Amino acid sequence: MLPNLFHIGNFFLPTYGLLVTLGFLTALWMAARLGRRSGLDTETVINLGIYAGMAALIGAKLLLIALDAGYYLRYPSELFTMATLRAGGIFYGGLLAALATAFLYMRRKKLPGLVTADAFAPGLALGHSIGRLGCFAAGCCWGAPTHLPWAVTFSNPLSQERVGVPLGVPLHPTQLYEVLAEALIFLILYWRFGRPHRPGAIIGLYLALYSSARFLVEFVRAHDQMNAYYGPLVTEQWIALALVALGVWLMARRGQATSRG
Repeated sequence: MLPNLFHIGNFFLPTYGLLVTLGFLTALWMAARLGRRSGLDTETVINLGIYAGMAALIGAKLLLIALDAGYYLRYPSELFTMATLRAGGIFYGGLLAALATAFLYMRRKKLPGLVTADAFAPGLALGHSIGRLGCFAAGCCWGAPTHLPWAVTFSNPLSQERVGVPLGVPLHPTQLYEVLAEALIFLILYWRFGRPHRPGAIIGLYLALYSSARFLVEFVRAHDQMNAYYGPLVTEQWIALALVALGVWLMARRGQATSRG
């Protein structure tokens, strides 16, 4: 739709990069704000967010490469092309890498793990919603062909050159499906955070809600190939099911409810 926000000479500002950065900063601001309400040190929370964000970028890219390992084994030079470098990666790879990094950092700093994760959950949903607008602007993560009234048709050759989105074909706006889902999830989590809850309930609710939404969206998202080893579901859907189960377990844990308002 709008891969570059503006272009001056040889300089251009990618819309995707700007919105992903804005989403990250918004998520970090929200986490620091909710962290203070939970009695957490603001500087430590911000540092945690930065480290987790860096891990997320690496993890998203690594999962993207891993899921297409056959191609990159045949053409290893493609690892260093602009197309690969520009690719945003797969969100679940970033999420899993960020969770692992956050776990290690929280142990080192002796942060209360579930309380800290709860403080990050609403911001994660809000930031992801903003970032998915960047996906829509760039054309990546596009949907399967459809003739529904709200289908979108990409026409910018630059989008096809960068991310491979088909031009002139009505597609499911899967990016906007996630924008709306994450925005709604943020509102639910923010409301729930202000009410008495057990540690882990907010991050558990986030994992259950987002992974359920992602599981459904994957049915109308375009994929290079299906996961032949596991039937009709793709890898992202199996990850989603595992995270839904983890989220439900976190919400069902016994413990004393505390107010974070």
